[in-house]
Amino acid sequence: MAVDAGGRKGSRGRAAFTTLVAPEDQASHHRQTRRARSTEIAEDYVELIAELIDSNGEARAVEIARRLGVTPASVAKMVARLQSTGLVATKPYRAIFLTDEGRRIADKSKRRHQVVFEFLRAIGVSEEAARADAEGIEHHVSTETLAAFQRVTKKGGVR
Repeated sequence: MAVDAGGRKGSRGRAAFTTLVAPEDQASHHRQTRRARSTEIAEDYVELIAELIDSNGEARAVEIARRLGVTPASVAKMVARLQSTGLVATKPYRAIFLTDEGRRIADKSKRRHQVVFEFLRAIGVSEEAARADAEGIEHHVSTETLAAFQRVTKKGGVR
């Protein structure tokens, strides 16, 4: 039977509140979350840049700002960061282009997003909520959980 942080036994074998996790496991989980947060914005940008290039033939800062709901100055700062990390290339007064590495990350992020979205829809989440929720979950879901989501959706869902 599980025991909660206060030493109380839970009903039906579960902890009444939370079961303590080994410190090294808890630290590992928090490190994983911090890593996901640190790449989340960059992934959102390269994914959007790829979508704009694929649908419009180009990605311009003003359109990125409009779609992400940020200022053009914020886009300029992030594009400079993405350029310094080798994910995008730019030329003055021209569109923004993805490098091969930027495209790889964009494609991976898009696939993760789609899997999460399809899973949420399979468990009965509305399309609008699934689209919004997939935006955050895609960056934080583990490879193991993502594979489980795929298994569920490939088997026809759980509806």
